Amino acid sequence: MKTIVIATLAALSLTLGGCQEKKPAEEKIITTRYKPSHPQGTITMPADSQAVSVQWLGSNYHVHVVRTPLDSITVTDDNGQKYTDNRCHLTIMRQDGTVFLEKTFLKSTFLSYVKEPFRSSGILAGVRFVEVDDARLEFSVAIAMPDAADDLFVPLDMEIDRQGGLCITEDDDMGMLDYEDEEDDES
Repeated sequence: MKTIVIATLAALSLTLGGCQEKKPAEEKIITTRYKPSHPQGTITMPADSQAVSVQWLGSNYHVHVVRTPLDSITVTDDNGQKYTDNRCHLTIMRQDGTVFLEKTFLKSTFLSYVKEPFRSSGILAGVRFVEVDDARLEFSVAIAMPDAADDLFVPLDMEIDRQGGLCITEDDDMGMLDYEDEEDDES
């Protein structure tokens, strides 16, 4: 039965193909040739900030995170395009205006938590305050491939305790995007 259906479809396609009007020889068909994109000047993410007031340890605290481009550090993608890396400056102030914690983060702060190609080609996309949980301040951190079309990043959790100690872990809620597994799927 399958053989009859396949033979019928083949005969039908040959018949319909023969009915098409032939183009005159002088008619020219113009096609455009694919040109790979050439690297442009260094691409930089815009500066960004987050300011939040939180109730923590029985007092009010002001959390301020500022992301700024770090012109002295650039990464280059596979096409030769350069991107400026970022630094994130975190300030946590007590209600009386004194500083509880002030720290600047670079991608290098998080290198032990990421694999290639994020180590060499990724950038610190941001640090964001998330919530107060179990007497800790929780932040999300993203080390990302700078090409927005890829939308690839490694999500990390960062917690700050009452003594100002940092604890950085992989973010299991989002499931760390394993770049190597994704490449294997595309093969």
